[in-house]
Amino acid sequence: MAEELEKKFNHEDTLKIIEEELKDLLGNEVYDSKAVHGWSSQIVERVLKKLCKQNKPFKYIVTCVIMQRNGAGLHTATTCYWDKKLDDSCSHPWSNPTMHAICTVFAVHIGTQQ
Repeated sequence: MAEELEKKFNHEDTLKIIEEELKDLLGNEVYDSKAVHGWSSQIVERVLKKLCKQNKPFKYIVTCVIMQRNGAGLHTATTCYWDKKLDDSCSHPWSNPTMHAICTVFAVHIGTQQ
């Protein structure tokens, strides 16, 4: 039973990882269109690295959207055709006075079905 739980996708742990990376990389920054590509690349790489260190049976897809905070709306949606018992995803929004960011993780289970 404990082994099964260790192999499941953990929303709380994943949201904590995302939040830590967003705060660490963007927390004190002011929006700069020239820096956004680098920030988003660093965020997805760091989140992916931490997820892989968990050594769980998943392939991960990590996305990050960063937008200047200027009053414009930002709406996102995702849908997946997968095994609802094993695969999962989560998103975490973050913002500061100059920008909004949303990081999403998709976890696709690899291995034998139970």
